[in-house]
Amino acid sequence: MGTALAALTTLRVGGSARRLVVAEDEADLVSAVSGADAAGEPLLVLGGGSNVLVGDEGFTGTVVLVRTRGVRVLAADACGGILVQVAAGEPWDDLVARAVSDGWTGIETLSGIPGTTGATPLQNVGAYGQEVADTLARMRTYDRETGQVRTFTHVDCGFGYRTSRFSRSARYVVLDVTFQLLPGRTSRPLRYAELADALGVGLGQRAPLEETREAVLGLRARKGMVLDPADHDTWSAGSFFTNPVVPAEQAPPGAPTWPQPDGSVKVSAAWLIEQAGFTRGYPGSDAPARLSTKHTLALTNRGQATASDLVALARRVRAGVTDRFGITLEPEPRLVGLAL
Repeated sequence: MGTALAALTTLRVGGSARRLVVAEDEADLVSAVSGADAAGEPLLVLGGGSNVLVGDEGFTGTVVLVRTRGVRVLAADACGGILVQVAAGEPWDDLVARAVSDGWTGIETLSGIPGTTGATPLQNVGAYGQEVADTLARMRTYDRETGQVRTFTHVDCGFGYRTSRFSRSARYVVLDVTFQLLPGRTSRPLRYAELADALGVGLGQRAPLEETREAVLGLRARKGMVLDPADHDTWSAGSFFTNPVVPAEQAPPGAPTWPQPDGSVKVSAAWLIEQAGFTRGYPGSDAPARLSTKHTLALTNRGQATASDLVALARRVRAGVTDRFGITLEPEPRLVGLAL
């Protein structure tokens, strides 16, 4: 085996890849993917490695590391807004920082999220009241079945809570994503109470873009959700479990919930975990894999953890929540070579 995948993921675990290809432009990306497919090799397309847990045995096929770059403003006017085409390998937070600097609104509360832009639509990344689906206009992909480039508009993407048509299939490889943003120096109306409180404004009100970004970064840092090599609480894949969506009558009394359009409610996974008896830092200082000391929703590598250690912890937490509440938590990261 070749390159250790632990060095390419934010959890810093995982065995080696048999072959690693770094794609720095679209032609290289398509060539690497099509070449692996033609050879019948297993394929793993990897961006920033921030939402993946790779097994200790590694990956027996080809890993394509997406490092394409480029941000193009296709249109900018007061009526239609700003259309921005972004290469799949462009670091996501760099794009958010530019949007804030240039006065493009719509993705400001997605500040501080690690990873690459092309990965964000796959699971409809979201935070603090915004999600990628709010602003995505279209995305270009390479169709591994037909060998052709295919464009999907927003309505084609099947977006839902932390999901899309692409999260359920490896058929399409993202080449670039086009966002439709609005000009302005204030945020979109704030939908998340914790962020509104941090900014000293009410829900539905706006705040300056720069202040909104800084507030989000501050909130994320306090939860260990901003990458810091010196802080093992950030050696994670962010939130390991999604907030479960359940019938309203199934929500436990006292649980923080968010009503959904179909009458169901989204329940705080962190609250469920804590109420099931799993505290910050669980199971203790001697364990190589622990819940973050800042946020119970993050599973962390304390420096010596293996993928097996993290999976064992995830299973324990999930089983505890199921036993207590009858609700099964679903993992948010992509699992490669292992399962819960």
